[in-house]
Parts: sequence; C-alpha cells; structure tokens
Amino acid sequence: MAVPAYAVVPRAETLASSCPMTSKITSSNSTNMAKSLVPTRLSSSAWITGQRFCVNSFSSKSSVSSSSGTGQATTITMTATMPPKADRKVSGLYVPHETHKQVLHSIPPSKLEIVQSLDTWAEETLLPFLKPVDKCWQPQDHLPEPSSEGFYEEVKELRARAAELPDDYLVVLVGDMITEEALPTYQTMLNTLDGTKDETGASLTPWGVWTRAWTAEENRHGDLLNKYLYLTGRVNMRSIEKTIQYLIGSGMDPQTENNPYLGFVYTSFQERATFISHGNTARHAKDFGDAKLATICGLIAADERRHENAYSKIVEKLFEVDPDGAMLAFGDMMRKKIAMPAHLMYDGVDQNLFSNFSMVAQRTGTYTARDYADILEHLVARWNVPKIEGLSGEGRRAQEFVCTLAPRIRKLDERAQLKPKRSPKTGPFSWIFDREVQMW
Repeated sequence: MAVPAYAVVPRAETLASSCPMTSKITSSNSTNMAKSLVPTRLSSSAWITGQRFCVNSFSSKSSVSSSSGTGQATTITMTATMPPKADRKVSGLYVPHETHKQVLHSIPPSKLEIVQSLDTWAEETLLPFLKPVDKCWQPQDHLPEPSSEGFYEEVKELRARAAELPDDYLVVLVGDMITEEALPTYQTMLNTLDGTKDETGASLTPWGVWTRAWTAEENRHGDLLNKYLYLTGRVNMRSIEKTIQYLIGSGMDPQTENNPYLGFVYTSFQERATFISHGNTARHAKDFGDAKLATICGLIAADERRHENAYSKIVEKLFEVDPDGAMLAFGDMMRKKIAMPAHLMYDGVDQNLFSNFSMVAQRTGTYTARDYADILEHLVARWNVPKIEGLSGEGRRAQEFVCTLAPRIRKLDERAQLKPKRSPKTGPFSWIFDREVQMW
C-alpha cells in the first residue's frame, strides 16, 4: 500500500546557497526559479505488480550534484521537510512527483556510438512495424456516427450495453484509458534517450520518425476509450479529466537515465503489460455482453502487441551487438522494478488512487503479479538470455538475476495466496461518482 507524503520545494535562495553549482543559480534568475518551485506531493514507488510499496525520505537539505565528465552520470537529489498539516488541505497546490534520485546521461561514449551505428538497421527493421495512416483504424470507426439520423439510437444501444458493466470493470477501464491519455509524457520520455531522441521535433532520422509515428498510433487509444466512456453516461468525466491533467503534469521518470539501453528494456516490458491489460479488458467486456467494447479493447491490445514486438526487436539487436551492455541494462531495470506509467495518478482527492486502482485490477484479473512474472519470463526467452555467453563477471551476475527472478516472484505470489483471507475491503472512486468498489 502506498503511504502518501508531501514536501515543500525549498525557495530558490535556499537552493542556491546549499547547491554546489551556485554559479548557475544567480540572483537574476532566482526569482524565475522561485515561481516555478511550487509545493509538490511526492511519491516514490517500487513495483512488482500494480500495488506499490513506498519509502519516502525527507530532510531539511536540498542539493544538486553534477559531473561534467563525458559519459558520467549526473545525479539530482531534492528532499525537504514536511509542511504543516493544515497546508496539505490547500487545493491545487500539490502535484504527485517522483522522489527517487534522478540520474542523467549514464550511457558511456562507447555505448552511445553503438546506438548511433544502428540508424540504418532502425530504418530497415523498426519502421516497417508502423502502419500507414490509411490502413489504421480510427476511433470514429467504432463509435456512433454523429452526422447520421440514427445517432441517438446508436447511443441508446451503447448505453444499454454499458449498463450491464459492473463498477469494478469500469474502474479498470477508466484507469487504462487515463494511462493511455498521458501519452505526452511517454513521448517526452522517449525524447530523453541519448542517441535516439528527436532532436528537432521533426527529425528525419529513423528514431525521430519512429517516435512521432508511434505516438500518433498510440494517440487513437485514449481518444477512442475516452469517447466511449463519455457516451456510456456511467462515469464522472470531470473527475477523469482532472486525473489526466494531474498525471500529465506530474510526468514520469522510469529511471532510464537518458540511456536507450535502459529505455528500450522499459518500453519492451511496458508494451507487453499494456497488451495483456487491454486483452483482459476485451475478454471481460465480452463476458459482460458488450461485444463492441470487446472489439475496441482487442484492437488496442493488437496495437500494443505490435509495438511490443518493435521495442523488443531493438533490445534483441542490442544483445546481438553488445551482449554484456544489454545484459547489464536488463538486470538494472529489473532490480529497479518496472514502474507502471500511471503510478503518479491523482484525482485531487484520493492520495492512494493508483494503489487502489491497481488492487481492483489485481482482484479482477486484469493485471496481476503473475502477469509481471510472465512478462519477465517471456522477455528472458525472447532474448535468449540464458544462453548468452562471453559476459563479464558483472554481466553473468545480471544474467543469473533476471533468469531466476520470475520464479521468485511467483513463489512470493503463491505465499500471499496461502495467507488467511482478509475481510473484503471496499472504497469509493471519484471516476464513478464515488460509488464503492471492492478492492480485495
């Protein structure tokens, strides 16, 4: 379970006086910094499934450390004291925020050269995973046509089907939709990766083309689910819209360190996770009698599967050209644990919103601890990890770690299942007008 915590970002003057990079924070720009430093809600998470286990650390100091050496990582640390209890009630001042140390540009020059040498490979192998726009489905293909005379009848039929969907299913579907709607964050994350980012916003490199086209394909997912849920009349759209705005505003740091090795391990895992989640919502929609919603979720799942194959292909290539570097990156990301992209969810009310949503997803079988272990096992097999040879000592340790992690996760899950059943717990979700939903 998450433990909510808050911290006030120190004033610019305090930051400047305590920062070793004081030459970069002068009185002329401290005012502008102060305007941008607002109180933030902090949440640091470690993940095995959707449930999070938080450790928050606070002190009275704030620091920024940097290393200008080529290929060396830059670490940024910010901690602060807890504000007075009364201050936490001030609406609109707090935004969920990452609290782990943020490491920048950890890829050494030799590895960066390897990534940059893959441009031709990316053009020939990666870009074919994209579909021409004219061959892509569009949201309107699966929604009532507003210009037709039968529009209102189609909406009535949609609402009649949606009336049979249970509230816990709606919570999971809304959570999936909100995750898709935070797409600007994911494009931003991809454009932090050294050697593959879109340098201009319209770069014609294969990596730039891929990132923009991938984003364009993904953009249809949130659009379609958002409009569908709006038409059902069963969800609180204003609360959902607030959650989306908070989530995009919070951003995300999956601890990929501007490093494409780490970044593409993360996207390979995460696209697989969304494929599984949307596939399960499709299956559940069919069980509840909404065949059209099942088709929608199935189409989205198919896109996610295709994108997963593309990202997995990148890591597969990295294992081919730099097996030790790829192995270390895989081990590093799995030790950190894969953070779910919407783990900073907040609706302005529930400080444990993502944890509560995740418990519903776990209970309904939409995304579970077993799925996490299955994804890991799938990637280990796909990248032929157990049979890779010629590794350094550190690489062999990483290899052993990732190859034995999935069974350990399963054992933990099995032990959890054997524990005495707790009394059912329910909780309200603002997304469905504060109706109560069983979490476990």
